[in-house]
Amino acid sequence: MNADQLRRLAGRIATAVAEMNEASRRMTVLRAAPDRYMMTPNRGPDSYAEFLARTSGPLLHEPSARDRDQRGCPR
Repeated sequence: MNADQLRRLAGRIATAVAEMNEASRRMTVLRAAPDRYMMTPNRGPDSYAEFLARTSGPLLHEPSARDRDQRGCPR
């Protein structure tokens, strides 16, 4: 293998590790979401206080179209 091939291989490995890290972070956020532990998670909140409790954790952030395009996400 020459240097260019090694660089490409290292880049692919780094990309795969970054994607696994992002997937792991998203799963952690989803598992810790308060809606997961409610009796009726698909029903809307009954009060403003319940709404605040449900949204107090970190919200999922979709990357911008530019970032998605740069990472090569499937379409």
